Amino acid sequence: MKIDYPMLAKTIAALTKGETDSVALMATVACEVHHSDDRFDWTGFYRVTGPETLKIGPYQGGHGCLVIPFSRGVCGAAARTRSVQLISDVEAFDGHIACASSTRSELVLPVLNNAGQLLGVFDIDSNQPDAFTQRDADALSAILTDCFRNAI
Repeated sequence: MKIDYPMLAKTIAALTKGETDSVALMATVACEVHHSDDRFDWTGFYRVTGPETLKIGPYQGGHGCLVIPFSRGVCGAAARTRSVQLISDVEAFDGHIACASSTRSELVLPVLNNAGQLLGVFDIDSNQPDAFTQRDADALSAILTDCFRNAI
């Protein structure tokens, strides 16, 4: 299935209009994105809950890791650098954390509000190798920016 990002963005904007609670926003985004494309095997958020610490937040799919330090894994790298991590082969990523043995590729995007506060990261795993493109990264980054701008 080819994802319709303009429609996904409109749907998420309509569902989250006026919402500022980051957990409510995360739950809605995880659900909508997860069900928008067959490539998305696990879709969810890791929230910043302490210094250099991410904890699992709302997600869709099987179990995820409960705690991820900024110093480890693809999610940690996205949080530490505040940059998108587009990983075509997780086995080739030094320090990858295998929360699910089926994961072959991963896209992780930092989630910030307008104040520049890092709220967490948005993690999408696929059981297909090289599943994600720059188009996915750009479109999802724009959706996250719009959705979380006023989040607290």
